[in-house]
Amino acid sequence: MARVSGAAPGRGPISTDTIAGLVCLAGAILLLLASRGLPRSPLVPIGPDFYPRLLFGAAILLSAILVVQGLVRREAPARRPAQYRLVVGTFAVFGAYVGLLPLLGFRVATLLFVLGLQVLLEPPRTGRGWMRVVVVAVATTALTYLVFEQYLTVLLPRGRLTGF
Repeated sequence: MARVSGAAPGRGPISTDTIAGLVCLAGAILLLLASRGLPRSPLVPIGPDFYPRLLFGAAILLSAILVVQGLVRREAPARRPAQYRLVVGTFAVFGAYVGLLPLLGFRVATLLFVLGLQVLLEPPRTGRGWMRVVVVAVATTALTYLVFEQYLTVLLPRGRLTGF
């Protein structure tokens, strides 16, 4: 990441990693505070407030690590060229996922989404690479389905064309 000029003399410039970490840290703290209003479940120990707080706590921890790394590391990391095609491609794949979700249902659309995004971000070059892409897509879809639909009993979208 590039360095931002205008830092205090003798302390070195502030890295964009530090700035991004501080922004994410502030956002995660605000969202954690906002989650205090979520209801607690009197019947089970893990209620609707548990998972958002777990997520925001993890985001706070990871943001703090990014801030510390940015402050400790004084040299500027190598600058990589912007990958605008990947950004636009990622938005296109995500848009297709959102559009296909009501038609194909969660399981099929998610499988296609994970497959497509992996191929876009790092195209496989060998048969083993393609096998890894398929295994990761199937495992991600199956694990997400099992956790949300079976364990948490969250109804996931069914497809109009597939029926599941």
